[in-house]
Amino acid sequence: MAAYPATKKNGLTYESVVREVMAGKIAPIYYLMGAESYYIDRISEFIVGTLLKPEERDFNLVTLFGSDATIEQIVTAAKAYPMGARFTVIWVKEAQNLAHLERLEFYLKQPQPTTVLIFCHKNGTLDHRQKIAASIEKAGVLFESKKLSETQLPTFIRDYVKRKKLTVEPNAAAMMAEYVGADLNRLASELDKLALSLSEGETTITEALVRSHVGVSKEFNIFELQDALAEKNVLRANQIANFFDKNPKAYPIQKTLPMLFRFYSNLMLAYYAPDKSDRGVAEWVGVTEWQARRSIIPAMKRYTGTKVMKIIDELRRTDARSKGVGNSDIAAGELMRELIYFILH
Repeated sequence: MAAYPATKKNGLTYESVVREVMAGKIAPIYYLMGAESYYIDRISEFIVGTLLKPEERDFNLVTLFGSDATIEQIVTAAKAYPMGARFTVIWVKEAQNLAHLERLEFYLKQPQPTTVLIFCHKNGTLDHRQKIAASIEKAGVLFESKKLSETQLPTFIRDYVKRKKLTVEPNAAAMMAEYVGADLNRLASELDKLALSLSEGETTITEALVRSHVGVSKEFNIFELQDALAEKNVLRANQIANFFDKNPKAYPIQKTLPMLFRFYSNLMLAYYAPDKSDRGVAEWVGVTEWQARRSIIPAMKRYTGTKVMKIIDELRRTDARSKGVGNSDIAAGELMRELIYFILH
């Protein structure tokens, strides 16, 4: 194994780690941690796939789980020599459950040159103040996989389809980001489905394709309610509320209220944007330009700041009533109709 470059490793990205592996700069240890499991899975799978051919894995890939393995078992496996392959790969899943990680420090002082350790630590991180974190970072790669913000999702979508030699319309990317959300595993899965649904010769994912394949073409959905309220379309808002009332399992009030609360909170914030253009409002609020243009900007023209503050208070009150606070026994559908009447009048 070539000596891993002793460069500053803070600010590592998925792309930079993959590039190093592709260039043959293999670290003796990869500790992958953080709240976003997508990058942890992709990097670990990429390393295994790059270092070992399928026929080499039976003897040279050791998969362990943090809740069952000990550091002593991991070190013993790491000291073994590969059989018919260049590397032995030790893949430790659920590393967040591993006890006494600090015992790995002695091994890291002189790691086996033909072994690559991969630790997958999900839904949390190591404390960077701990000595073991510094030891891992010095010896190899300490990578934190962070959740993406809403504004970063369209870029993720664009880059993902680009790797498939496809393009995506900006509105389609923004719609995917809002409708699917920040679950990158689900987002990637939906993009894979869209790619497969393209006709032969087509290379662009369009807004129409998203609407027809990602579950947003139902009769009504929460985003259409949001749009109706932004436009103060009384008839459509009530039609959607009635539709939700008839489909309580798919559209429970406890799912609808947080979405509306976020929308009106963003609207309240938008009034303070120094730049009232689509881009200015989007950057100030922290949403995409498409979201700002589609709902926030229109709502700014129809609601006053005072009214929005009252709506936010009413949303909190409705949420409390839906949970039985104040001995409320009003049905969810009736609560929603009362809320929509308050918002629109």
